[in-house]
Amino acid sequence: MDADKEYEQGRCYSCVIRRKGLCSALTQDELLRFRKIANRRVYKPGQNILQNDDEPDFFAAVITGVVKLTKVLFDGRQQVVDLLLPLDCLGQVFGRRSSFYAQAATEVELCCFPYSGFEQMLEEFPDLKQRFLEQTLDDLDSARDWMVLLGRKTAEERVASLLLMLATRSSFTEIEQNGIAPPIALDLHLKRHEIADFLGLTYETVCRQFTALNNKGLIQQPGKRRFSIPDTQALARAAG
Repeated sequence: MDADKEYEQGRCYSCVIRRKGLCSALTQDELLRFRKIANRRVYKPGQNILQNDDEPDFFAAVITGVVKLTKVLFDGRQQVVDLLLPLDCLGQVFGRRSSFYAQAATEVELCCFPYSGFEQMLEEFPDLKQRFLEQTLDDLDSARDWMVLLGRKTAEERVASLLLMLATRSSFTEIEQNGIAPPIALDLHLKRHEIADFLGLTYETVCRQFTALNNKGLIQQPGKRRFSIPDTQALARAAG
């Protein structure tokens, strides 16, 4: 095996998608075959990945970074509808047309597969198909949870829920049922008005809730975009 192949194989085995995502369902031999159709793409912050009504030729999983999905209405109004984090998938299997804009909110690295090759692998590898189905159902549950958030939660609970989701998923930290998880720190790559759109709140309300959470010691804001969570359990309680 030459040096380039060894390097790529090493990256594949150390990839978070291999450890916890779709590829965790593959045997080593299946993974070797799977990676032959895969390629990695890097997008800079603000760079478009998919346009509305695009017909992309690839399906992708997020390795690092945050992808922002936006829906644009016929009159030009925009709505942030989802944030894709590591392990999330971008694209529609057995479908081609994109109904959203996908943009890199941070520097993003994707593992991309041609649709035809990925669909063939789903048919040939039952464990991969099962893992993909489970992940799709998890996404559906998350969408339903977000409906509850938008319909029933207070402004403080909405902002706390968003920060908790970003912090725990971005750092792959599980919130323990007993005990306190270690502090988490990360950059918030959404602007306040984007957060307001995403949570169904006004810009002013979002700013007030950030200040309130900071005053209560539930979050700390050492910088404009930087924030940390000293106690994830306390923030989880605030999130309802």
